[in-house]
Amino acid sequence: MSKMQSSGRRKFLAQASMGMTAGVFFAAPTTSCAQNQNQATPVDNINIICPKAGYTPQIGTLVSMMNWMRNTILYPVQGMSVKDLDYLHDDNSNSIGAMLWHLAATERFYQINTFDGRPWGNWPAEDRKAWSTPMGLGSKGRKRIKNHPPEFYLEKLETVRANTLKAFAERDDEWLLSVDEDWGWGSTNNYCKWFHVCEHESNHNGQIKWIKSRINT
Repeated sequence: MSKMQSSGRRKFLAQASMGMTAGVFFAAPTTSCAQNQNQATPVDNINIICPKAGYTPQIGTLVSMMNWMRNTILYPVQGMSVKDLDYLHDDNSNSIGAMLWHLAATERFYQINTFDGRPWGNWPAEDRKAWSTPMGLGSKGRKRIKNHPPEFYLEKLETVRANTLKAFAERDDEWLLSVDEDWGWGSTNNYCKWFHVCEHESNHNGQIKWIKSRINT
């Protein structure tokens, strides 16, 4: 085989490989979701990450991920008593109840930043009063966040999330991808900020499961 033929063959294989890769990672999921937009599976099955009706494609996919994570974090707290939600493993621990309220507070503060355009920390007085303690946790949280039933924390999570979804439906992918050059960890966009809200729940999900496994042991 000549060098020209060999070079041409390598180029063809490389192009074919790129096409196959694109098909696996991009075309297949998009086609699958598009073909089933009006069927029950992608809408009702939480394990299918996909654009959702009522949102632009990127925002809908983010909503799908956030729904999956929220379902995951609420599962281990089902049926927990007030005593269990208040359990402190040691003097430096946070209770499960406090962490649930903390997640609602985190989401609220990201709403203020991304929806209202306020710099991080520049919170309205009413929000600072309502959310600063669960946001900060620590010794103040251990003293103040207790004696609440599960419904107390679930209502806060559900109310904040409902406001997030309403605001998402009023925005588009251009907003989601817009960049904030002055963010604390460096240039970032609204997509990364809201993915962090989702990832933040994942982080506390592990802590909640660990603390739950220590109750009554």
